[in-house]
Amino acid sequence: MKFTEALENMKKGIPMKLPPWGGYWCWYDEAQTVIMYTKDNERLDIREKQRVEYTLLNVLSDEWVPANGENCSIMGGTPTFDFGDAIKYMKRGLKVKRQGWNGKNQHIELTRNISYVEPDGTVQNCDHEAIGNMAIAFGGTSGVQMGWLASQADMLADEWAFA
Repeated sequence: MKFTEALENMKKGIPMKLPPWGGYWCWYDEAQTVIMYTKDNERLDIREKQRVEYTLLNVLSDEWVPANGENCSIMGGTPTFDFGDAIKYMKRGLKVKRQGWNGKNQHIELTRNISYVEPDGTVQNCDHEAIGNMAIAFGGTSGVQMGWLASQADMLADEWAFA
């Protein structure tokens, strides 16, 4: 939903969030302001935010959802997001996983500066015209596998989470 509807919900006492957030925003009627609860359970007044551009981009989002014990980590849940967001977070250096993956500590991450040793002992640095020296790596119980490829189910899933 758009922020205008999310704000109306906040004024009714419903905490609101964007899907990947571990925290939420709520309305504080006494001060007539939005209070932000971060994933670290910090309480911030929206009027005191240092990163105004980031806050405004969140306000412009149309993906607002009610925060609850299933989708908000500070309420005991797990925030989830789609594959597009998973790629965005990997580009920021974060590890992500599907909630449905059953192996312990399985995740994917964007790796950089990839190289390998040729049979003659020469180190070859990988480089690709379109993506440079990067690849998605799968980390699991057996180690790291370079060049992970997403399945149709992975690309269409909405239950990606931070690893």
